[in-house]
Parts: sequence; C-alpha cells; structure tokens
Amino acid sequence: MKAGNIEQFKHLSQFQNLKDFNNNIEQWMIDLKQKFTKSELIALKRLIRFSAKVAGVCNAKIATIVSATHELDGVGISRSTFKRMVTKAKAFGLLTVYETERKNGSQSSNLYVFNRYPVKEDVSFSQTIELPKEEKLNCPQTSNLSKTSNQNNIKRTKALDGSFASSRVPKEFRDLVKCFWNDYKVIEELWKVIQIQTYYLSYYSQQDKLDLAIDSFKQMVRNIKQGRKVHNIFGYYWGIVGAILDREYENTLHEMYEEYAS
Repeated sequence: MKAGNIEQFKHLSQFQNLKDFNNNIEQWMIDLKQKFTKSELIALKRLIRFSAKVAGVCNAKIATIVSATHELDGVGISRSTFKRMVTKAKAFGLLTVYETERKNGSQSSNLYVFNRYPVKEDVSFSQTIELPKEEKLNCPQTSNLSKTSNQNNIKRTKALDGSFASSRVPKEFRDLVKCFWNDYKVIEELWKVIQIQTYYLSYYSQQDKLDLAIDSFKQMVRNIKQGRKVHNIFGYYWGIVGAILDREYENTLHEMYEEYAS
C-alpha cells in the first residue's frame, strides 16, 4: 500500500462518523481495558486521538505518537510499549495494521485501522478456565532446561502422562504449567504470550524469556490462590507479563537517570 495523505484512506474507515467511532471504542474498552497495562493504555488512548481526522484511521509515525504522550499526557511511554500495545490490540481484533511504502519503494509509517466492535458471541477472549483444586494436582519432577533448542522444530513431544506439547516451549515451563493445567493448548498459549510480549526486545535471551514466563506464571497462581477471580487466564497472564516489563523499563530509566545525575 502506498503512503499518502490520511484523506486518501477514508475508504478504510469502518465508522459513519467520529461519534460512531467513539461509541465503538467505549464498547471495546468495557471488555479490553483490563487487558492493557497502564502504559499500554496511554499508548492506545493517544493512538485513538490521532485517529479522529478520519474516524478510526491513523497513519502517524510511531515517533510522533510516542512524543505526544510525553508532551501532552505528562507520563510518556517508550517505543517498545507502543509496539506491545499494537501487537495486543491486533491479537484482540481491535486493530488492523497495514504496511505502507513510499514512491521509491522504501517502507513508510504503518497505517492503523480500528475495527468495529464485534457481535458479543464472536468475541474470543471471553473464555473461562477454572483453576483445579490443589489436592488434585499431580506435579511432575522438573529438569534443567537444555541450553540448545531448535526453534524451527514444531513437532509435539509426547509426555509420560500422554499429553502433547510443542517442543518450542521450554521443558521447565511445560513442567511447571502441567502442575495446574495439563493441557498442551494452555501451555502453548501461555508461552505465546511471552513470545509476543518480548518480540521487539532483541536483548532478551531464551533464558530471560523463560525466567519471565515462570515468574509471571507463579505470580498468577499466587493471585488466584489468594482469591482473585480470573475469567480468562490468558488475558490475565498477559497483563502480569506486561506489568513486569513496564517495571523493568521504568527501573532502567531510573538507573540511567541516577548514573547521569552522578
């Protein structure tokens, strides 16, 4: 798709006018607000404001949107936070993102198109999974994670209990999750959350991802055991992972500031 003035993308708008767009966003937020971290919500709200000229469509550069959060919202966000928000919004069906290119063929800014709120029965993130009672848990022994793994190997490995899980998921994480959900689909979806959330964090090693996955899962289980009602473990897990990454980013900024001040 060729880059150009926002007016040329009017045909991609799914809304009759700005009021219709805002009404749909309000409906989306009822279901999704809790799925985003505080920083991601700042990013999302700023993208929504940039999508007012053509209802639900924005072609602003990421740098422009991120800069606006620093200047107007008082609490700025990072570029990686914005990208995580977009990845999450796409996964929930809130956004469709198109790549655009200049006349010379080089890549230009992305085009963000908000989608209408779907019929309630079609919303996939309403799935409920109950945590089994503790006395029914049968936790297998864990072993150390192999230092080498073939990322291209997507075969499912059969466990002793007959369950299957993708070999892309580290064994230590599989063994931990199986203590609570002995279902390879649940295990793979939880690991997919880690893969998506860290997609733009090139400095994250496989061990870093594993540590993040385990810490986040343990926190989720602790919260549930303490009485937290969770209707969607994947959305709740996503929120925990995002919050940990946000704290990590804030701590990094604080350390850089202290180093600069000294």
